[in-house]
Amino acid sequence: MGKTAEAIAEGVSIASAAARLAVRNHILVETIAHDETFELARVAPFAHDALISLAEEQEAAAALAKRQRKKAWGKFTDPDGTHDYRDRDMRNLRKRYRQYIGVAKELRRIADDPHAVRTLVEQARDAAWGDVEANLERRLNVEGMRPDLDPDYEQMRAARMQSLRLVDLPRLAAHRRRAGADDEVTDAAPTARASGLDLSELDA
Repeated sequence: MGKTAEAIAEGVSIASAAARLAVRNHILVETIAHDETFELARVAPFAHDALISLAEEQEAAAALAKRQRKKAWGKFTDPDGTHDYRDRDMRNLRKRYRQYIGVAKELRRIADDPHAVRTLVEQARDAAWGDVEANLERRLNVEGMRPDLDPDYEQMRAARMQSLRLVDLPRLAAHRRRAGADDEVTDAAPTARASGLDLSELDA
């Protein structure tokens, strides 16, 4: 029973983490994609349903283990595959059944506990805000980075300049041609030009 209790506790921990992830994603979608304000009272029912859904998955797994146990009873031949159980597997299948049922019962208990649901939602909210904060910080670091603070500036500068010459300037030239602007590249010019820009200046 000690090992069964440990397995149930581990299963509840894993399922709770899955529920927090689902609630976190729900909060992100509602607050960012749908521009809704966060309200615990509105998120709590979703958290409750997520826990119940996970409990139902455990109950379905328990039912399957029970059917497999009945089918395995009295069979002593060699199995044909991984899930072709035999009489010698009865003990393990019975143990799995108890574990699945135990996890399902605990998840339903948590779902019916308003305080536990509130704690789950608050943890999911903190995780969601943490994701938002990390994304904003990364974006600000990129947009606010100065050349003297970027250790990869010199290495990446050549790639950026090449991209500018091969992609951005030809695109700009095509846009100007479509707009009717005169951007002919003359062979007589001392330096190669595109869209009125001296490309040699980009190598500085």
